[in-house]
Parts: sequence; structure tokens; C-alpha cells
Amino acid sequence: MSGNGDERAKAFADLTTADVQEVFDRTDYVAGDDIVTTVLLALRLGKPLLVEGAPGAGKTELAKVLAEGFDSELIRLQCYEGLAAENTLYEWNYTKQLLSVQAGERTSPSVPDTGTETEERREREAEESETGGTSVFGEEYLMERPLLRALSTDGETPPVLLIDEVDRADEELEALLLEVLSDFQVSIPEFGTVSAGVPPIVVITSNRTRGLSDALKRRCLYLHVEPPSYEKERTIVDRKVPELDGAVAAEVCGATHRLRQEPLLKQPGVAETLDWARAVAALRTGENGQKDGDLTPAEIENTLGCLLKEVEDVTRVDSELLESLLESAREARARAEG
Repeated sequence: MSGNGDERAKAFADLTTADVQEVFDRTDYVAGDDIVTTVLLALRLGKPLLVEGAPGAGKTELAKVLAEGFDSELIRLQCYEGLAAENTLYEWNYTKQLLSVQAGERTSPSVPDTGTETEERREREAEESETGGTSVFGEEYLMERPLLRALSTDGETPPVLLIDEVDRADEELEALLLEVLSDFQVSIPEFGTVSAGVPPIVVITSNRTRGLSDALKRRCLYLHVEPPSYEKERTIVDRKVPELDGAVAAEVCGATHRLRQEPLLKQPGVAETLDWARAVAALRTGENGQKDGDLTPAEIENTLGCLLKEVEDVTRVDSELLESLLESAREARARAEG
């Protein structure tokens, strides 16, 4: 097949915004109309989704939610500096190949076969079968890495391929992604061409530590995840941390939003807010826990490590800022209880 995403688009041809919203509601992912619509279009059009935004904004979680919501396998490629492009596709099990050759159980072709077509591979395997030998470049020696695995997954439901923090990898990886995403197939020397039966749902995330190529952007639908409003973050905390009293959850979100107004080295994202909410809930469990009381200065000071990850940011929270955080927390509680 061409692997251009048409098959996946057919699978989601009847999908509606209500269907996508239901997936988000079922998985407790709070999404605005812009996210719902962009995800719908990516699925309907068979296009990769490029998601940018600050760390902790929920970009990676979006891919996880789609996998859970559509009962699909999540295949994750975590990018990092120095990641070799070829290692994202496949590797040969050299140890197994060597052992097979030494044991005389397998024989390599006397003339290297560099054919890239599936039909050529089948012909080669048929010839080897007639001669009693099998190439050490067969499927049993091929170790799939995330990109190849996403193309070779069987089943009617497409997997979700998460290419996480692509901006941390080199431009060489972008070139490979363009090749794979153009036709959803890849050619492997000595093996053949692997084409996706149903192309994966592709979610690419970036923290914008460097610019991405225009060519890659053109392949994708673009979504920028904005920092959540107080109301949206409060909804997220209520859904994700139901064990935390509602008024206290309001205080947590109010204090966090006040903290984000400071010139911090690393602003706390939604993930940090959830960590803090869970920490406060955990400290308030047990016989001596006060589940619905006001946040105290000690609670904030002793749990700053949930919100702030740089020592310079932690030391910025002096008595004056601490009082301001408590004031914002009390105001948020008053609004929630009013």
C-alpha cells in the first residue's frame, strides 16, 4: 500500500468532535475546543500531530490518552541529544547471527542481497528454502525499534506512535522522520520494505528548545498547548486528585498560579501542580490529618520540591513571597466556597 495515511483516515472517517470529547472525558483529560478539533482533524485526515508547549503542559499525556481512549498500543520514542537515527528503526542481532553462522544453522548469501522490495525478499527466501539455508538477515534476527515497530504492528486498530521531545534530537532524525511519515514505510537493506498495514496515529512533541524544520512542520497538523487557566487547572486537579478536598484544591491552584508570576528558572507545569496536590493530600491522610483546613506556611515550605526543581527557585521563596502565596491560596478558597 502507499502508506499515506488513507487507511487510517478511513478508520476514523465517521469520528466526530463529540466522540473525541468523550475519549477525553473518559480518560480525565481536560481539553478545550482547540485541542478537540485539532485531534479530530489529525485523525480524520491521517496527519501526524505536532504538539508544542512548555514542559509539564500535558503534551505527552495527550498521546497516552489517545492510546487509552482508542484501546491502542502506545509506542514511545524518547528523543535525546546524540540519538542515532538508525537506532530508532531497527538493529540486527549480531550475536545471534554470529552464533547461527558458527553453528552452521544459517548461511549468509554468497552475494549480498541489497534488494529493498518485499517481492525480492520473498524470492530470496524461496531460493534459500530450496537450498536448505536461510539468510541471517531474516525476521528472527531483526530487532525492532520504535519507528519500525509502529509500522509493523498487526491489527485493525492503529497504534499510537509518540515521538517525544523531538527538539532534543539532531536534525538527522528529522530527515528520517520525513522519510517514514511520507509513505509510512521503510526499506531495510538485505531484508526488504516494511509498510504499515494501518499507519499509526503519530504524536510529535517539542519543548521548543530549538526550531524544527519547515519540512517536518508541513507534514503535521500543529497544536500549541497553552498554560492552563486557573479554572482549567482546578478542573484537572479535581479529576486527577479526587482525594483532595475541593477547597484545598482551590488553594493549591491559586498558590501555583501566583508562583508562576515570579521570574523562575523553571516554571511549574500542570504535572508539578498535580504532584503538589497529591503530596498535600497524602500529608493530610491519617488520624492527625486535617483534610479541609487552610494550607499552612509549613505545608508550602515543606513541599516546595514538588513544584520547584531548581535551587535558585526554591531560595526565591522568602517570607514575603510565602505570605503572598498564602494570600492567593486564601482568595482562591474564598471564591470556591462562595
